[in-house]
Amino acid sequence: MSDDRPTSRNPGKKSFLERLGDAFTGEPRDKDELLAIVQEAHQNEIVDDDSLRIMQGAINVSDLHVRDIMIPRSQMVSLEHDESIKEWTAKVVSSGHSRFPVLGESNDEVIGVLLAKDLLSLGLTADFNEEEMQKAVGSIVRDVTFVPEAKRVNVLLRDFRQNRNHMAIVVDEYRGISGLVTIEDVLEEIVGEIEDEHDDETIDNIASNGNGGFIVQALTPIDDFNDHFNTQFSDEEFDTIGGVIMHNFGRVPKRDDTIELDDLLIRVTTADNRRVKAFEIKTETTD
Repeated sequence: MSDDRPTSRNPGKKSFLERLGDAFTGEPRDKDELLAIVQEAHQNEIVDDDSLRIMQGAINVSDLHVRDIMIPRSQMVSLEHDESIKEWTAKVVSSGHSRFPVLGESNDEVIGVLLAKDLLSLGLTADFNEEEMQKAVGSIVRDVTFVPEAKRVNVLLRDFRQNRNHMAIVVDEYRGISGLVTIEDVLEEIVGEIEDEHDDETIDNIASNGNGGFIVQALTPIDDFNDHFNTQFSDEEFDTIGGVIMHNFGRVPKRDDTIELDDLLIRVTTADNRRVKAFEIKTETTD
């Protein structure tokens, strides 16, 4: 039957099944064409909303580099090699993370990675003196993996799986520390973040809260934020207002933490252990 079709026919006008077959046989097709096939499958109710989101994420992840998804250095929770065990334990408990870079003599020297479970396995309630405990902790610091900012995310995921590694330190072209990236960061680009049931609803980047203030999503582009609030935050270092605000905090803030910038009172309204997701913004004239 295919012999009866004109050979000059536009591939975009092939039937859905024909294009689906083409996508998985022969030479690789254009990514846009593959995305169109997946979207048509969703329209034809062959795949549901969740499957569509995952398939789109899996296709698009090859366009991302580590720099696009990493946790910036300013937001890293790190341990220093000369800190006491009590200081380490306090950071582990307060942050809720499971893995921590261990810094050496300088902030650009990462000597290893500490897993929280390894620290707990030492039995911190044991009757060790500080020196003995410090030696014991040194023995459980694991080797660290370094990856360049330009590494593709799909390649990073493959390396994580092959090496059974869950975290890597990101370095720039001069081997300076840019941030860190985890396997969770990669997977979230594919399956999306686990949120509340209303995630399917469209959320405005900047929306009135009904009390004279605004709820602003952390991913709001800086230009949009500046236009709305008549501010002049630079977009040279960060693309979103979340990056600017977290940089000024100097850490990953928790819910209800506040900061004042350019006559704006900013309160964190939604956050997890790794990043902020939304803020409440009030101006000086807000009651």
